[in-house]
Amino acid sequence: MARKSKSKLDYFQAFKKQAEYAVKEADLLIEVIQNFTTAEAIKQDLPRAHEIEHAADGVYYEILAAVDVDFITPIEREDIIALAQRLDDVVDSIEDIIQRFYMFDVHFMHDDVMKLANLIKRSCEGLMEVMEDFGDFKKSDKFKEGLAIANEMEEAADDIFVEVAHGLFTKESDHPMRAMVWMEIFSRMERATDRCMEVADTMSSIVLKNS
Repeated sequence: MARKSKSKLDYFQAFKKQAEYAVKEADLLIEVIQNFTTAEAIKQDLPRAHEIEHAADGVYYEILAAVDVDFITPIEREDIIALAQRLDDVVDSIEDIIQRFYMFDVHFMHDDVMKLANLIKRSCEGLMEVMEDFGDFKKSDKFKEGLAIANEMEEAADDIFVEVAHGLFTKESDHPMRAMVWMEIFSRMERATDRCMEVADTMSSIVLKNS
């Protein structure tokens, strides 16, 4: 069956736009933490978080629509779809964190929350920097540096998560519900850095296949 027409989508610019939305969501996460007063007050930030996520979804579906009609793509179709999905997962994972602050009715911000939020943001910024040169990755040093940042932030987040988890189950033993709530939130924050690393891994695989 013949394809209907050729899209005019610049895939590399679309990937960059997805990364930009990830940074915007990470910026909002940090703003929510910095301005925290009550969980109820976070409710007003949820539509903003969803608006960013919805816009990111729009780019994701635009990519899928383009892949469906383009006879020739700059990289293999399955790689385009995989990368677009991984980038979309990053935005989703950050929105999930913001929602949990409200859903779990947190009464305070844990001392280590900002540490992980900053790692998430730096990971997203690293991905955005990578996307600047993704279309010319064979000649770019910035591309390799950006991938290294994602890996470095993911490892740092793992280290923080291990120590935080230990602290929750030793220092908060008299408050099991509090420990469970924060364990879930920190798990999701660590997962967000994992999602960034998955993007970097997918891009590394694409580079290897096209070198």
